[in-house]
Amino acid sequence: MATIAGVAVDTGHWIGGERVPSAATFTDVSPIDGAPLAEVASGGAREAEAAVAAAHRAFPAWSRTSREERARLLHAIADGVEKRIEELAQVETHDNGALIRSHRRGVMPRVAHNFRFFADWLLNLGHEDFETRGHTNHVSWDPAGVCALITPWNAPLMLATWKIAPALAAGNTVVLKPAEWTPLTASLLADITAEAGLPDGVFNVVQGYGADVGGPLTAHPDVRRISFTGSVPTARTIAAAAAPNLTPMSLELGGKSPLLVFADADLDLAVDLAVEQYDNAGQVCLAATRLLVESSVADEFTARFIAKASQLKQGDPRDAATDIGPQIHRKHFERVDGFVQRAKADGATTLMGGGPNEDLGGLYYRPTLFATPGEEIVLEEVFGPVLTLQTFDTEEQAIAMANETKFGLAATVATGSAERARRVTSALVAGTVWVNCFFVRDLRAPFGGSRQSGVGREGGDWSFDFYCDLKNTVTAPWEK
Repeated sequence: MATIAGVAVDTGHWIGGERVPSAATFTDVSPIDGAPLAEVASGGAREAEAAVAAAHRAFPAWSRTSREERARLLHAIADGVEKRIEELAQVETHDNGALIRSHRRGVMPRVAHNFRFFADWLLNLGHEDFETRGHTNHVSWDPAGVCALITPWNAPLMLATWKIAPALAAGNTVVLKPAEWTPLTASLLADITAEAGLPDGVFNVVQGYGADVGGPLTAHPDVRRISFTGSVPTARTIAAAAAPNLTPMSLELGGKSPLLVFADADLDLAVDLAVEQYDNAGQVCLAATRLLVESSVADEFTARFIAKASQLKQGDPRDAATDIGPQIHRKHFERVDGFVQRAKADGATTLMGGGPNEDLGGLYYRPTLFATPGEEIVLEEVFGPVLTLQTFDTEEQAIAMANETKFGLAATVATGSAERARRVTSALVAGTVWVNCFFVRDLRAPFGGSRQSGVGREGGDWSFDFYCDLKNTVTAPWEK
């Protein structure tokens, strides 16, 4: 057990409705101050096998459970989350360094909403029967089996439940492998599911490093779905492990999204959207880190941006007044700084930031803006508080610049013209495009990336299409 901000967290695995220790452990460290938070059970092939076996045993009964009962239990889990929002917010803030105010106001309420949304969507899931030469076609969504869900550290519980909720709603059983840098709220969720009455083995949590436990999990022949959010290299490893079993995968990977600012845009709005890209210390896959600004307004935009971004308060994320917290881990901090230092060496002009925050020390990195950036900083994902600014003269040039990376996760467009918005958004390669807004997310919409930003879409019916085996039953007319 560990105690974080007065909250008791069991650091064992959760397998088959029981806490399971491991001989090996790893130390979970807070990015806020580098203090050790917990010694966490570190699993491997043995724990992966046990978790899949537990999920496999639980699958027949759970898959036959009525939609109404599954929905009731998902709502009960949401009730449990809502009762513990403050505890979850405190633990996650200590564990991943994101803002306490964001966890309280948005992230943890969204966790509960994930369960409620898919519970309700399940009850209305269906397709009208249709006729073919007098024969009746009936479409059904059959549970697929055991789902292996591998989740990232930047929004641990919210992104995990975005996968867990539809997988459970569909009638599947789940083995969750949380990121080793942020395992604690997954453990608390296990407690919440048990308190809600979820049957043993339907939801399991195995902690540990990707190579140790993720490999055996994704290669397991009894796993019938894999959903992963993380990096492109890790996705390739998972795909190789899943290939012999032809296990279907949903992959949400990196991004290097553009924000296109046209001269006819509301510049105050455009600046607000641009500064918002520093959210979560830049550790957001959807962040529009490439600012593409029409030349005629670039100077004014830049001046306004620097003035506004300079007002951001960086510091302890447990302080509700803080705007930017730390980077997640020393390894990640050094990766971000490596990109910045190479950009400087390549001749980029530092308009703001450009290095660690010496006043705070630790893992705090100053919000950074580069002009005249080199190729690497423009094309590769940094995943930190680092933006680049480039200018364009024509709409065609803006579109070409926006589409020049290997990614295609998201894009944001600021313009005062509805016609221009239609033209530009239709030409952008992205899974999600925002026009004069950012980060407006509806669970009814498809979510995913193009190119190397991912494979597949989830949300609404798309989630059930992935987490189920779709069946069409064709029946000949019955004799009267």
